[in-house]
This record gives sequence, structure tokens and C-alpha cells, in this order.
Amino acid sequence: MSNSYVRTQMLPPQEAPIGERGAIKWLRDNLFSGPLNSLLTILGLLVVFYLVKLSLPWWLNSVWNANSLGECRDIVAAAGGESGACWAVIKARWHQYIFGFYPQDAYWRPVLAFGLMFVALAPVLYWNDRKGAIMVALTAALTVLSMVLLNTPGTVDLVAIVIMAALFAVAWLMPKKLIFVTLLYPFVAFFLLWGGPVWKGVATLLGFAVIVVVYRLLQSRLGVVVATAAGVVAAAVYWIVLQGYVTGALTAILPIGLPAVSSDQFGGFLLAFIIGVTAIACSLPLGVLLALGRRSDMLLIKTLSVGFIEFVRGVPLITLLFTASLLLQYFLPPQTNFDLILRVIILVTLFSAAYLAEVIRGGLAALPRGQYEAADALGLDYWQAQRLIIMPQALKISIPGIVSTFIGLFKDTTLVSFVGLLDPLRGVTQIVRADINWKGIYWEPYIFVGVIFFLICFGMSRYSMYLERKLKTDHR
Repeated sequence: MSNSYVRTQMLPPQEAPIGERGAIKWLRDNLFSGPLNSLLTILGLLVVFYLVKLSLPWWLNSVWNANSLGECRDIVAAAGGESGACWAVIKARWHQYIFGFYPQDAYWRPVLAFGLMFVALAPVLYWNDRKGAIMVALTAALTVLSMVLLNTPGTVDLVAIVIMAALFAVAWLMPKKLIFVTLLYPFVAFFLLWGGPVWKGVATLLGFAVIVVVYRLLQSRLGVVVATAAGVVAAAVYWIVLQGYVTGALTAILPIGLPAVSSDQFGGFLLAFIIGVTAIACSLPLGVLLALGRRSDMLLIKTLSVGFIEFVRGVPLITLLFTASLLLQYFLPPQTNFDLILRVIILVTLFSAAYLAEVIRGGLAALPRGQYEAADALGLDYWQAQRLIIMPQALKISIPGIVSTFIGLFKDTTLVSFVGLLDPLRGVTQIVRADINWKGIYWEPYIFVGVIFFLICFGMSRYSMYLERKLKTDHR
């Protein structure tokens, strides 16, 4: 006999109450969770409504085709508006915001260098992964399309297509081999941007060969640190004393190169990318070495690292930029022509490295002592333990701080206007506003530059979050 009050089958599932799901739940939890939160939400909405009401006519009455600010105002008045954005200044001067005063017939050179930068980044972002090949393919298509739109000579377009096709083949068939493109990219980019004899980059590359040769000769007898220091000193002597003679001899034998472009013609976002990307790429390894030096048991190395880090962190960046502009030349041999952009890059790199060293030191301090003891138990020496066990974990922990430092560094490239370089925010904008046709224009250039900076920095932030999720393997 069965009990009539006992259910013999399950009821079908029902949706949660409307107050426990969907948009209503989100609004209640995030905007109206209490009296104070509700009041602040209402006040915030009123402020947003007021700002939109105030600025919307200015955006709706935008003018894109005009030859002067006065013509923009006439067009807005003819349409019955009181005010409107004059984006025609961006349309008329976009090339200066992007390239500065770089020769217009050579725009393909920074465009190709910019495209090759993403090819060089592919093995760094996607090591031994076909995603890197997809990145190379997209970069190749956009690079060639940009060169065609800039009316680049057909021969140059054809050479670019061949180069990009070859790089895509390498990225698809042998993705690890693309790391050689990453290592050679700085010299290729320097040759494309500044021009001159191709042998200048080759002669510079020989300095790194000097480091390798000296290191291998002394490493077994003097150790890693001393051998590396000796190699760097030997390379510095070569670069300062001998490189000019090597470059001159090779150029006399086989004069191959591109028309030279002086540094005072660089400007806009081209200058920001050169300084920002170079400083970011160079400051990270230097920051790692400084962090390790600060935690070293060797008194001299620790003292030098601590002194450098604390001194640089206690000095404003603008002071270092003035040092690069005015004082650094006095410490070089007579008749040495040290480019201003290169001087700025060196000082900005050192500034960023000091902050990165503290970020990475925090990651090292967060690791439990057992990781170091495990490395010792495996019989690894100091550098093997750092490379295989300690540093990968420390860098993973430090990703938010590292990317935050990179974003701050890229935004700080606008300070180079104080030493006479044409940054996109202040340098180029002042030149544009000095033109009588655009005298009095204000908001449009700053909004344009600010949006581009936001997109670049937001992209770096999103990638860092993706990297954090990808490397978060401890609680899976």
C-alpha cells in the first residue's frame, strides 16, 4: 500500500524568482543595495545626464571637412548650431600626429618597422603556438594595406609582401625559429627608421658577438658574473672606440643603405612608440638583474643595486630627461655624436628598471622558502634555479605590477616635449595650434591623442589579464 502523500516523480525545474536573477538582481546588488548606495547612484545618473546634455550638441555638430577653424565655425552656424567639434584639424594634420616631420615619401619605413614589431612579438606572446602565425598573417595584411594606402612605390610593396610571406611560413612551420626575428628586430628597426648605411647595424651587432666570445673564454675560470661583466666592458670599448672604424670600412667596400633621417624629424606617435617600446623591452631584463642584485649575498653587488634603485626612484623623470638632454654628452669622449633620442631612451630605461626591480623583488619575496630549498635539493646552481624555478613564479606573481609600470612608462613618453622632442600630446599639438588656420582650437587634438593612448594602454591591460588567467594553474 503506497502513501498518497509521498511524491513518486520529480517536479520539473523552475526558473528562479525574478528578484534573484538577471538585470534586476544586478541592479539591486550593485546600484541600489542600500539607502546610501541608491542616493549615490541617483546623483551619479544626474551628473552623467547633465554632462551628456551639455556636450552632446558639440559632438553632433562635428565638422570633418574644412580648411580652418573659422570655416568649421561657419559650417556649424549655417547648420543652426551654436558650437561643434572641428575634427577637420585631425584630418588635415593626421600625418604629423602619427609621423611628426618624417619625410612623406618614406612613410613606408616606419609602417614596415611597426608591422615587423608585431612579428617580433609573436614568439614572445605565443611561444611555439600557431596563434603566433595567425598574428603574423594579420599583421602582414594590415602592413601591406597601409603601405598601399600611403602610395608606396610598387617595388617596395612587392618586397614587403615577399618578406611577410616568408615570415608567415616560418611562423607556421617552425614557430620557435621566429625568435631569431625577435633578436634581430632592434637592428632592422633602427636601419629602417634612421636609415644610413646598413653596416651601422651590422657593426653594432658585432659588439654582442664580443660579449659572447669574452664570456665563453672567461666563464669557466672566473664565473658567470665576472665573465658577463668583462664581456659587457669589452663590448662597450668596441662600441665607443672601434665601431666607427668598422662601419666606415664596410661602407667603403659595399655602400648599401637608405636615405638618412635625422632625429629632429621624428615626432608624434612614432616617437612615443620608439621610446616606449624600446624602454619597455630593455627595462624588464635590467629590472630582473637589479632585483636579484638587491637580494644578493654579495655586499658590493647588493650595495650598488640598492644605491641605484633608491637614487633613481627618488629623482623625478623630468630631471633624468634634462640630464639626458644636457649632461650625458659631457661624460662621452670628445667629438662623440650621441643621438638625443638614444640618450632619452637610455635614461627612461634606467628609470623604469628601478621601479620594475622593486615590483619583481616583491614577487621574489612572495615565494615560499620551500621553492628555494627544492631547487637546492635538485642540485641546481644559482642561475639554473632562477631560470627554471624561481623567476618564472616570481614574474607570474608580478604581472599586474609589471604591466602597470609599462603603462605608466608609455604615458610618460609625453614628457620628452620638455627636452625639445615632438611628442604627440604637447609637441605636435603646439605646432598645429600655432598655425593661423587652427588658432584657437583646443579640445579636439587632446581628445584624439587621449583616445589613442587609452586604446594602447587598455590593450596592454587586457593582455595582462589574459596572461594572468592563462598562467593561473595553482587552483585548477
